[in-house]
Amino acid sequence: MKVVDEKVTIDGIDKIILNYLMEDARKSILEIARNIGISGAAIHQRLRKLEKSGLIEGSKLMINPKVLGYTTLAFVGVYLDKAVSNPQAVKRLKEIPEVIECHYTTGNWSIFLKILCKDNEHLMNVLNKDIQGIDGVSRTETFISLNQQIKRQIKV
Repeated sequence: MKVVDEKVTIDGIDKIILNYLMEDARKSILEIARNIGISGAAIHQRLRKLEKSGLIEGSKLMINPKVLGYTTLAFVGVYLDKAVSNPQAVKRLKEIPEVIECHYTTGNWSIFLKILCKDNEHLMNVLNKDIQGIDGVSRTETFISLNQQIKRQIKV
């Protein structure tokens, strides 16, 4: 791995290690080491460097929300009355547990949200009571996801 102008360049071994862990973050360092023929210590050292460089942001357990009854995924474009309303609106959006992503965007909307709800009625309540009740929000535009067809990370 090399860092030039704050950009990380990874070598073939780094790519192999990252691909193993992106496929299954619980894969042991020793298993990866055996598969690629280098020591566990070397893998551990490479991972520490990749973490320190900021390329690896961490690892996390992924929950299947459908198993918990969250079956409605929606994307919501939020129109703000003024751009200066953004920080306060985002502060309030952080308080809404159903909002799982929030992006400051170009284009039609000031903010673009990803929301996870139990059903359409739950979504309607979140939109009407929580989001549209925020000072500065003039209106919203909602798109319900019928099926996620691609889910992946960037290729290394």
